Amino acid sequence: MSPLDFSGVLSRSDLLVNGVLLTAQISLAAMAFALIIGVLAAVFTLSGSKLLRWPVLAYVEVIRNTPFIVQVFLIYFGLPALGLRLDPITAAILAMSIYGGAYTSEIIRAGIQSINKGQIEAGRALGMSPLTIFRYVVLKPALSSVFPSLVAQFILLLLSSSVVSAISVPELTGTGNDIQGLTLRNMEIYLVIAVIYVALVAALKGAMTVLERAMFPFKFLRR
Repeated sequence: MSPLDFSGVLSRSDLLVNGVLLTAQISLAAMAFALIIGVLAAVFTLSGSKLLRWPVLAYVEVIRNTPFIVQVFLIYFGLPALGLRLDPITAAILAMSIYGGAYTSEIIRAGIQSINKGQIEAGRALGMSPLTIFRYVVLKPALSSVFPSLVAQFILLLLSSSVVSAISVPELTGTGNDIQGLTLRNMEIYLVIAVIYVALVAALKGAMTVLERAMFPFKFLRR
């Protein structure tokens, strides 16, 4: 067995950097959209309207019970049959957003349900508008309580970005596959990719810790 040789991989480090940047871009975009979808879906699920609740519940169940790669293929290969053709990167962001939104909605729904009804009544007694009550009395405390779960879900969303290489998105895994085809150094390229993913997750955790301290400083004052 030949020894490990990383020269062919490292000589193409510029390609890996581009793959890392694209992975970060599509993942951060998908996280933002997934959070928006998650909040709206959670609110609709908890609403008293069946017209809002049941379609959202169906969406969550379908997404959570089908493989992500099938969802990617449906968006990228299926939508053109309906007259909507998306480029690979747009399709990847859309698929990741829809996928992440379904899981995020359940996390946020649990956070909203944990809010004491008395706090909402207190907000009404103080003359706060419904939007202000939802923003400061319901949503912010709910996000605070489920923030670690959201971070875990965003990490999974980051790692799931590797799947979109199947539709020729040149993110980190897709770039790694291309380099593997050029160098035929299977172990070396995938070891490097694994290390880069670990570094990306560590960077995301660090950024989320800073964000949590900025958004919810009261959580740390009690410690």
